[in-house]
Amino acid sequence: MGTNKIKIMHEENLSGYSENIIKISQNLKHFGRMNDPTSVASIKGPCGDEMEFYLIINNGIIEDVKFYTDGCIATKACGSMAARFAFGKTIEEVLSISPQKIIESLKGLPKDHCHCSILAVSTLYRAIADYLLKK
Repeated sequence: MGTNKIKIMHEENLSGYSENIIKISQNLKHFGRMNDPTSVASIKGPCGDEMEFYLIINNGIIEDVKFYTDGCIATKACGSMAARFAFGKTIEEVLSISPQKIIESLKGLPKDHCHCSILAVSTLYRAIADYLLKK
């Protein structure tokens, strides 16, 4: 496949997303996998996207958080936002993160991708549950 075709396909994949969503989805601060996390969780969403969360928790505080997904731009943006909200917070504060909070903070998440916020928050919650069950 030629370079022009890749560029056009890339542009087509970005159509329908706001500049804010694209920017957040490309933020790599919390993106990636983690060696030796305190807790980890993985969920496959109904659309086929998979989300993973890795947490380092010390004294009930999220000291580090990473997420990984091979999903769409919306899934990446939702994972990034959930990780951003969780970083440095207590478990109790993290449990107040909702899919609606993710949607509102992303400003412009397409309605047909709102399920991505549920996937991100559900996976984050499952990682918290993994930690609590190990205690």
